[in-house]
Amino acid sequence: MVLQMIINLKDPKLYNNRELSWLQFNTRVLKQAQDTSAPLLERLKFLAIYGTNLDEFYMIRIAGLQQLFNAGVIVSGPDKLAPLQQLKEIRSYLHQEQQVIEHCMNEIFKDLEKEGLFIKSFQETNKDEKVLLNQYFHENIYPVVIPIAVDSTHPFPHLNNLSFGVIVKLHDLEDESIERYGIVRIPRVLPRFIEIKSGTFIPTESVVIEHIEELFPGYKLIKYGAFRVTRNADITIEEEEADDFMEILEEGLKLRKKGAIVRLELGIHVDDELLHFFNRHTKVYKEDIFKFHTFLNLGSLWQIVSSKDFAHLTVPSFKPRSLPPFDNNENIFTILDKRDVTLYHPYDSFEPVVKLIQTAAIDPDVIVIRMTLYRSGVNSPIVHALMNAAESGKQVTVMVELKARFDEENNLVWAKALENAGAHVIYGISGFKVHAKAALIIRRTSQGLKQYAHLGTGNYNPSTAKIYTDISYLTAKDEITADLTRFFHFLTGFSKKGKLDHLYMSPLQIKPKLISLIQNEARKGNEGHIIAKMNSLVDEDVIRALYKASQAGTKIELIIRGICCLRPGIEGVSENIRVISVIGKYLEHARLFYFKHATPTIYFSSADWMPRNLVRRIELLTPIDDEESISKALQILQLQCSENVLAHELTEDGNYLKVKVDKANVINNHKLLENHTNKVYKALNKESSTVVQQLANRLFKES
Repeated sequence: MVLQMIINLKDPKLYNNRELSWLQFNTRVLKQAQDTSAPLLERLKFLAIYGTNLDEFYMIRIAGLQQLFNAGVIVSGPDKLAPLQQLKEIRSYLHQEQQVIEHCMNEIFKDLEKEGLFIKSFQETNKDEKVLLNQYFHENIYPVVIPIAVDSTHPFPHLNNLSFGVIVKLHDLEDESIERYGIVRIPRVLPRFIEIKSGTFIPTESVVIEHIEELFPGYKLIKYGAFRVTRNADITIEEEEADDFMEILEEGLKLRKKGAIVRLELGIHVDDELLHFFNRHTKVYKEDIFKFHTFLNLGSLWQIVSSKDFAHLTVPSFKPRSLPPFDNNENIFTILDKRDVTLYHPYDSFEPVVKLIQTAAIDPDVIVIRMTLYRSGVNSPIVHALMNAAESGKQVTVMVELKARFDEENNLVWAKALENAGAHVIYGISGFKVHAKAALIIRRTSQGLKQYAHLGTGNYNPSTAKIYTDISYLTAKDEITADLTRFFHFLTGFSKKGKLDHLYMSPLQIKPKLISLIQNEARKGNEGHIIAKMNSLVDEDVIRALYKASQAGTKIELIIRGICCLRPGIEGVSENIRVISVIGKYLEHARLFYFKHATPTIYFSSADWMPRNLVRRIELLTPIDDEESISKALQILQLQCSENVLAHELTEDGNYLKVKVDKANVINNHKLLENHTNKVYKALNKESSTVVQQLANRLFKES
């Protein structure tokens, strides 16, 4: 107790910077690409993930810091690092890491060549390959590329976000003293690599460069180099002034293409002269300019990773399974009348969730379907089922969150299609994003109206459900369905209360509930125990509550994939807190919490422990109180706490160290869960239903 009075829990030294913590997360992704024990294309996949992650970081986070700096903001966040200081540290970090990226990529490419997979420039191809590439250029590239002269009569063009192309300097063939600059934009309709034969990939820009003089006839190429620009992609919408939110959002999406340029990436051939010419027009700060010895756009490596001819160089895919009670054709409503079901995707198939909505859409006794949609995917079977339900006369209400970043355009399409089908579509709540994942179905029965619910941590997207780990909870409990009815009434109407009785909803309920649960464990001293799994931990009030619980002796185990602003292991503050990050085959996306002395002990949520989720979004926190689901959830948490293959542990100084593998007890939770799921599935036709259920309930305890 004395220590609590002496130590200032607001001391900036007790907190990691949010942005620098995110960079370390992406470095852990990069380390997966450096793992020489992994298949080569699996390593290349993590390079692609690293690149797409970094693109978004620059578009949103760096752009935001630049805006804060330009606005004169001096301090932001509990670590008290000024925006300018953050920018300096981020830029230094990324320039150093660039060398690691290039070394890793060259190493992977060299090893891929031994497997018969080559990435070559045009100049490195043989005579026959050049013939094929020349033909490809004239048939597929020449008609769609855009050569642009830049001079007093030809203004420098607008370059959309993530625009890619080539800068060139040429001279007049008739008068070499006449020199001109130009740009060739390479549209996204063209592939990043041209596969001229199985296993041989040619960067498109190297083919364009070879034919520059055809694009600028009468001129000879002197210098060239590839470029790629990144713009501020955040959209600010004044909702109070928006009479038509969809129209305002569509305008915002157009403005995204015109945001300030926040990063410039250049190929190795761009010299100082070309750089000066280009940046005279783009005006990118020098430390936000990156010159690569390899090719640009790491995210484009997905094209190579996806090559079917080299699937043997990836990690074997896993087929999600429909296990008891969803392993037969029993009506899904009949199943939920008898019991609650908790699923852990992708090991448990997402198909029962899809089936729930599809069954509701065609069941003549179903009269109402209500859902939230955040990221539903391109060809969503769930959205199609909702459209069919609306067209058949059912009352369908869908909350389509149009502000889901980078999914706005897709959601606009779905919103319009649902409206045209006759559904009642809500576009959002003024001032908040609706991030909760919930569905409610109302059905006529002989005893009256009966309600069924699905609550989850992931999006209603069957594609991502195969690669994200998430919780799904299906129930017909009256207390939960009654709260969901009120929840949807809150979304569609007006409410000053915005509180639920059994569930907890942000912005008013989740944060106080979490702090209360943490404080309750703290009161139990060293008998207290908390296990919390989430994507990010940022909220200062929650972190201080965890520090106080640690000071009281409570054991705290945190499984945090990405950002963690809490520092574990500090004497007198957080020596009872352990933080690990698990990164591997699947993207850890579930938010799942255990509080030993709470009633019930298990909760899951759509919300991370971040201010944006707890204060600025509509989220749900759900208690689980059936014994089977509690046992399953606790086993998931305990298994991940024991992880020693895919885990990195956060140290007191803010760095992450790889957890040492115990050779006598190797625990890769992704593999163990796959193996356990397949074991249960294989037992379905060989064992009694009781034995199969017992095996399923044991989950991975035998491991």
